[in-house]
Amino acid sequence: MGELLVGQKALVTGASSGIGYGIARAMADAGAAVAINYHSERDEAEELAETIRTAGGEAIALKADVSKEEEVERLFGQSIANFGTLDILVANAGIQKDAPLAEMSLADWRKVLEVNLGGQFLCAKRAVAEFLRRGSVPEVSRATGKIICISSVHDVIPWAGHINYAASKGGIQMMMKSLAQEVAHHRIRVNAIAPGAIRTAINRAAWSTSKAEQKLLKLIPYGRVGEVEDVAKAAVWLASDEADYITGTTLYIDGGMMLYPGFRDNG
Repeated sequence: MGELLVGQKALVTGASSGIGYGIARAMADAGAAVAINYHSERDEAEELAETIRTAGGEAIALKADVSKEEEVERLFGQSIANFGTLDILVANAGIQKDAPLAEMSLADWRKVLEVNLGGQFLCAKRAVAEFLRRGSVPEVSRATGKIICISSVHDVIPWAGHINYAASKGGIQMMMKSLAQEVAHHRIRVNAIAPGAIRTAINRAAWSTSKAEQKLLKLIPYGRVGEVEDVAKAAVWLASDEADYITGTTLYIDGGMMLYPGFRDNG
């Protein structure tokens, strides 16, 4: 990925594992200084930061619960104190608390919405404030700032037994579009990435055995489970000047899952 993000400062939430980890590392490889946010996996976040620094990059690991406004404020304050500003926010932090509707507690409904949707709102709000405070720096980036909301194919595809998660992702799509409309005249770009089945620890049961993987592949026309790098490379490109005319768009990285493969044989 070379030098697509040289001189830029990025904050990636939920970056101690999975997709967030991959994006943080890829952005560092592309030249960005990276703030690695974590909630509970401190060792993993610190290890990634050290790996980036050892390779000659710049990185810090910062703890915060993105569903809490005071912690988001501290997270951004620490990031900006270290880097001087932020150019890129990747709002990735998310959780699942799955259950059929009749068994889902109100607490689990609220918690998933608070983290997945509320957390992105709080981070986006703080990022926009920093972008506007700093203003445009064309020699660093054509855009005044970039926000990438990490969503899911379940912003469109219903998911029985996961209504809190699906509702949060559907909300991200309309929040992203509305914010993109609101701030485009400031040259702030807001987009989303919606992964399909990606090989991460959170969904290990879906791909860890041959039988499970073959069942999953029935939903993926392209014939393979996605890798974290598939998402990470796209995030770097979407944050770069190469994607400068793109805003208000969701990029689906799903091997064709959104093509409704059940209808391949005429339904």
